[in-house]
Amino acid sequence: MILEMKVPSPGESIKEVEIATWLVKDGDYVEKDQAIAEVDSDKATLELPAEMSGVITLKAEEGDTVAVGAVVCLIDTDAAKPAGSTAPAAEAPKAEAPKTEVKAEAPKAAPAQAPAATSYAAGTPSPAARKILDEKNIAPATVSGTGKGGRITKEDAVNAVPSMGTPTGGSRGTERTKLSMLRRKVAERLVSAKNETAMLTTFNEVNMTPINQIRNEYKDAFKAKHGGLGLGFMSFFTKAVTRALELYPDVNSMMDGDYKIAYDFADISIAVSGPKGLMVPVVRNAELLTFRGIEAEIKRLALRARDGQITVDDMTGGTFTITNGGVFGSMLSTPIINPPQSGILGMHNIIERPIAVNGKVEIHPMMYVALSYDHRIIDGRESVGFLVAVKEALENPVELLMNGDAKRALEL
Repeated sequence: MILEMKVPSPGESIKEVEIATWLVKDGDYVEKDQAIAEVDSDKATLELPAEMSGVITLKAEEGDTVAVGAVVCLIDTDAAKPAGSTAPAAEAPKAEAPKTEVKAEAPKAAPAQAPAATSYAAGTPSPAARKILDEKNIAPATVSGTGKGGRITKEDAVNAVPSMGTPTGGSRGTERTKLSMLRRKVAERLVSAKNETAMLTTFNEVNMTPINQIRNEYKDAFKAKHGGLGLGFMSFFTKAVTRALELYPDVNSMMDGDYKIAYDFADISIAVSGPKGLMVPVVRNAELLTFRGIEAEIKRLALRARDGQITVDDMTGGTFTITNGGVFGSMLSTPIINPPQSGILGMHNIIERPIAVNGKVEIHPMMYVALSYDHRIIDGRESVGFLVAVKEALENPVELLMNGDAKRALEL
């Protein structure tokens, strides 16, 4: 029996996916539930498992965009499983084939000389090519046409790159690669956030000494008690944010046309860097979680993102975002809102700096924090008040985040 494997729906709003990588070759024997491909959606990278065992026939190439429900491969379930001992021998001849083809590529330099028979069309772009060259600000005279009579085709225009000036020596290679669907969607959303929101950023600084003292005192006991779980900064910042959102609920709301949607819960999106780019998984009802609960959930989501196992549901929703550019060494930045949310808190690196304390100069570990917000729905009073509330909680965590008892809050 020939089984048609169709692209499953990764989520309600996703209509198409892109074949990122085939994990098997055409004609391979696959086992049921074996991962046969990685597919990119505009929210995540997912694995496509084989629905049955059999010999697979691929119907789509890597990089192809296919609709949800489209057939991407066929599996012949009646095919016999090859003997395991013969599989390596069968692979050897296939490995040799590309080598002979690579050598055959060299003579193909000659056809590049073929457009010697030029005509009036030489160097003239087609209408579609001219539009692309105008958008790239590239003069047609700098592009070699491969079309009939030397005409510049649309493909020539797409592959054309602006002049980089007169070379003076050294390597000047270039590489053109297509962005993944996830990367393209991230780019689209970032531009949309800049163009469709009245985004402003306000800044403050936090003395991290109190948090460092708590971590130095309890991190070993916390790790031993909670199965190797680390006591990081993210739990303190998440608790401080959920407290501030209760004090300034406008920051925890969204625009919906002429209406404002307010939430009585805090689903905190945590921006993490994965192998496929930026991921923003969500910690649900963070206001109800303990320090241990927050650290455990962030660790779980970060590992799934790192291993490429993050799902669309893991990244759906969120009412507010926290991003930490400090892990890469950033001292100060203006984070971009994660639409349709109205606010994002940016953390940065910790640097020891001299500050005035009770009329004296002391050196303390300091961090700049930034809140970018949508001014259409959040006024200056709420935005500044929110960031001050975050600062106050981080500088007095035992009283404001732990109800005066650090050991009990850390479940020690």
